[in-house]
Amino acid sequence: MDLLKRNFFVFSFIFISVLLWQTWGNELKINHQNKNQQNIIFSALKKNNFINKKKYVILENDVVSIIINQNGGNIEKVILLKYKDSLNSIKLFHLLENKKNFIYHAQSGIIKNYQLNHFNHQIYPFYKSNNKLFKLKKTEKELRIPFYWVDKDGIEYIKTFILKNGKYYLKIEDKIKNNKNIPLNISIYRQLKQTSKLPVQEKNKNNNFSLHTYRGSAYSTENEKYKKLEFNKSNNIPLNIQTSNGWIAMLQQYFISAWVPIIPKDNIIYTNFLKDRNLSIIGYKSNAVFIAPFSNYSFKSHLWIGPAIQDEMNKIANHLDLTVDYGIFWWLSQPLFKLLKFFHMFIGNWGGSIIVITILIKLIMYPLTKSQYLSMAKMRKLQPKINQIKEKYHDDPKKMSKEIIFLYKTEKINPLKGFVPLLIQMPIFLALYYMLINAVELRHAPFLFWINDLSGKDPYFILPILMGITMFLIQYISPNTITDKLQKKIMNFMPLIFTIFFLWFPSGLVLYYIISNIITILQQKIISRSLKYINYSK
Repeated sequence: MDLLKRNFFVFSFIFISVLLWQTWGNELKINHQNKNQQNIIFSALKKNNFINKKKYVILENDVVSIIINQNGGNIEKVILLKYKDSLNSIKLFHLLENKKNFIYHAQSGIIKNYQLNHFNHQIYPFYKSNNKLFKLKKTEKELRIPFYWVDKDGIEYIKTFILKNGKYYLKIEDKIKNNKNIPLNISIYRQLKQTSKLPVQEKNKNNNFSLHTYRGSAYSTENEKYKKLEFNKSNNIPLNIQTSNGWIAMLQQYFISAWVPIIPKDNIIYTNFLKDRNLSIIGYKSNAVFIAPFSNYSFKSHLWIGPAIQDEMNKIANHLDLTVDYGIFWWLSQPLFKLLKFFHMFIGNWGGSIIVITILIKLIMYPLTKSQYLSMAKMRKLQPKINQIKEKYHDDPKKMSKEIIFLYKTEKINPLKGFVPLLIQMPIFLALYYMLINAVELRHAPFLFWINDLSGKDPYFILPILMGITMFLIQYISPNTITDKLQKKIMNFMPLIFTIFFLWFPSGLVLYYIISNIITILQQKIISRSLKYINYSK
């Protein structure tokens, strides 16, 4: 016992030391990257000729860089300063884009006198700005940048972008100054526009072994909390829903853009598809507002453009956090993720948090595990009697089944008990899988040594091999009641089959399975010692 305790403390000390060393190394690396970050951004913008073009204005805080086209005041490029394009890339992640073969824009505008043919127009009003580059300083509370346009009737329009440090959302305010002695009917629209079919390079960039990742539109209304709308469906059947509350969004793995009205009013959520340009559109437009002569009116909205951070998105709009879609096991994935975040606050490593959660789950399930092994042991003890019944009634299957069931009742054995832990563990396994491939916090999250991304596969396939070894050990020491030779051969190949299957699974999920298997082996050893009648001889 003393030796066991000493080994445990030595292992814990080594494990914690490695975590601290890796965290310190990551901090140094991040600080170095932050110093060069600005140069990388502006080099990329110059290369794409954004800075040199007179019609573009750049807004930036400490987490996002936003490029606005003065023709319409639309956002045509968004660079996320805290996220890399890929694991080992120095290029930062671009959420909104303005390429020849791929467009993803956030648009907003005014519809004067409710002329709906103003939609998706090719000629936008040109908004003037006082400067071309605005960067929010750490000492400043917010960045408030107005864009000005006066139409041919002398009506003044001011579109103001408000940005705060550490935030992935903007506040956009459209203010209309009616300087004439005639009333106005004004409506606004907010929409997201994206290339429907991804070009080849974008497909390759987003390709991964994920069974549950979604790219498309979504919306929320007063009657539906969250509704997904795939691009191909919205392209064929245009949407037109009247609602007094809600939001519209475009989703992809880990990231989201969403327009949210700040003050709930009657809006129409719509979709459109520009077939000639392969563009899917989702947006909302407000009902017309009467603006009296020589008076002002403002429309206000939030625009989220960044990672799908559930806690933060929930503050912007009700049910916006549901866009982190965990599938049918959302009810299990959500509390698992909250528990994972809780442990991460103390451990500082997502892999370490997964290990702690695995240990906790296995401890909670220990009574069921013990019951499972007890049932398996009793089944093995009865195997000679079962074989006798099979030999005796091999010509009468019904009689054979009755006799075997009677034997189970006599010995008080429930053969289904052995499947209960498996039935419970499978939803946990799938919930953890959906969480790993959808929670942006785990994107490119390092663990130890060669594991640099818990949401991606093990680059050297070491973890899947270790998982296969642990499966083989469990199979070797477990009571075996299978007598059929073919079934035995299949069971012997199961660790190999699972190893191959897990090669492309997220390494965080494989880590969970390895730790779960190791604990299972330890628990089985403990149980086998406490139950003297268990015979594990092969």
